[in-house]
Order: sequence, then C-alpha cells, then structure tokens
Amino acid sequence: MPINELTSGQIIEAWLAVGFTLMIYSFLYKDNPVFKLGEYMYVGLTAGWGLCVAWYMVVWPDLVSPLSRVIGSYFGKQLEKPLEPHETLWLFIPLILGVFMLTRFSQKIGWLSRYTFAFIMGAVSGMAIPLVVSADIFKQMVPTLNPLWTSADASFLAIMNSFLILIGVISVLIYFFFSLEHKGVVKVVSKIGIFYMMVAFGASFGYTVMARESLAIGRITKLVNWAGKEYYYATIILFLVVVIFIVLYEIINRLKKQQTPPAE
Repeated sequence: MPINELTSGQIIEAWLAVGFTLMIYSFLYKDNPVFKLGEYMYVGLTAGWGLCVAWYMVVWPDLVSPLSRVIGSYFGKQLEKPLEPHETLWLFIPLILGVFMLTRFSQKIGWLSRYTFAFIMGAVSGMAIPLVVSADIFKQMVPTLNPLWTSADASFLAIMNSFLILIGVISVLIYFFFSLEHKGVVKVVSKIGIFYMMVAFGASFGYTVMARESLAIGRITKLVNWAGKEYYYATIILFLVVVIFIVLYEIINRLKKQQTPPAE
C-alpha cells in the first residue's frame, strides 16, 4: 500500500502489533524481560478490555441504568421513564451477588462469596452440559446407529466406513470393560481398541498443531508485510531493538555472575 494512503493510526497500530508479536516470540530464545513485559501487558490489556466490555455491555445497561432510574424517581428526580416495582425488584439479586463477590477480600465475611460462585457454577453447568451432551455424545452416537448399508447402491467405501466405525466402537468399549480379564479374544479386541484410540489421539494432536501453525503463518505474513517502506520498516527496526536488548541483558547478567563470589 502506498505511504500516502496509510493513516498515522494504521502505522501506529502496525508498530504496536509488531512490537507485541516480537516480545512474545522472544520466548523462543528463553524467558527474558522482553517476554515478561509483553506477557504482563497482554494480560493487563486483556483484563482491562474485558472489564470495559462487561461494564458497558452488561452491568451498566442491565443493572446500573435501571436502578438509577428507580432511585432517581424515589428522590423526585425523573431522569427517564419510571419503572414499575416488579420490573426492578429482581435486579437486586445480581446486585447482592455482585457485592458478595467483593467480600472475597475479607477473611471474616469472605464465605459470602461462595453463594455467588455456586450460582455462577450452577448456571454455567446448566447451560453447558446439555450442549456438551448433544455435541459430544448424541452426535457421536448417530454414525454408530446408522445401518451398515442403506441401499443396494451404497458404495464400497461407505460400507467399509460403517464397518470400521462398528469395529472401533466395539473394540474400544471392550478395552474399557475391566470386569473381564484381557486375555485370549478379549486381549486381541482390546488391542484393536488401543489402535483406534491412538489414531484418534494422533488426529486430535495433528489438528491442534495444524491450527497453531496456521496462526503462526498468519502472524509471520503480517510481520513480512509490516517490514516494508510504507510502514517505516517496523518489523526490521523492532526486531533489531529486541535482539540488541536481549544481548545486552545477557552480557550484563554474565558479568554479574563472574563478579559474584562462589558460595562456600
């Protein structure tokens, strides 16, 4: 992109992105102050961003604003359309639970926060468990319950796929059937179950590695794009700054170790 088409905000954004990326990637050498600085800033910025989102998207519109309208009308200050009591009484429940959360900092009344944590865990479990059961159990059971072949026109590969799924399910279940001693036919079938599980674990690991490599390739592509003249060589300059800082840090550390007398 030509220089005259880039705004100052885009250039500053590129420099910040390059700086944070190189800070985090400096861990490839070893744990160093540059990585720690990037780590702390990432955690702090993430926490601050999450707090702002929670305040402006949830707490303010759903709790503070309705309660302020009720309190304002109580003291004769009509700020907005008044709310009926039945519309606001339930708001005191999250307000009280939120106050209970802050009691975590007190040793005497910190036990009140358990009610809030219990409510959060119960609500999250109630929402997540049906989804997990549906996605990880029911959806996985469907291929097992399908007929081995649905019609005379079923392809050879489709029939073989159904047989492989059936063999895999039975062999894995027999592997975890510990009431029988694994010897003879049971041992052979359980070995087949181990083979199926190794294939599944390998595929899951390969998928995870592939996803991480995809993220790394995207980030490196960005670094290459930001190394151009239009971004004032941001990647090259910041890379040299990080390398020089780490080299100086290592030299100073080694000099300090040489000057420190060995412990007797």
